[in-house]
Amino acid sequence: MLLRNFLSARRVHLDLAGDSRDEILGALVGLFHLDERDRASLLRALRRREALGSTGIGRGIAVPHCRSLAVRRLQLAYGRRPGGIEFGATDQLPVSHFFLIVAPPDEVSGQYLPVLGTVARFVRDPATRKRLEGLNTAEEFLTLLEARGM
Repeated sequence: MLLRNFLSARRVHLDLAGDSRDEILGALVGLFHLDERDRASLLRALRRREALGSTGIGRGIAVPHCRSLAVRRLQLAYGRRPGGIEFGATDQLPVSHFFLIVAPPDEVSGQYLPVLGTVARFVRDPATRKRLEGLNTAEEFLTLLEARGM
């Protein structure tokens, strides 16, 4: 399963604006270029998911995810917030790297959970996390995914 198949350069932002979880989620949702109704719906779904427990998995990484009618197929976005923000991560450290995963409620391909697992494997390596810090362009992010076979 290649993460690259679920995103494009326009859904990668290396300088997210926002100082709170809600602002970062809004910025990530903005990367999907949805109409206002779908944007609001997706943001509500993400807030509900975060209310169940933070998707901050530690080491500066969060993987917000949900199912939503706002998308027709599984999609991924990546955002980096230099300096990080408090996101309720398991290790209580600030989060700088956000991988947003959104799938339609009726996604039958069975890719939602495997994509979540692939993202977790991708960021497990300290060298990968260090390379994420040094990226300058969305294309460099996509190249990193390809180089890692992701």
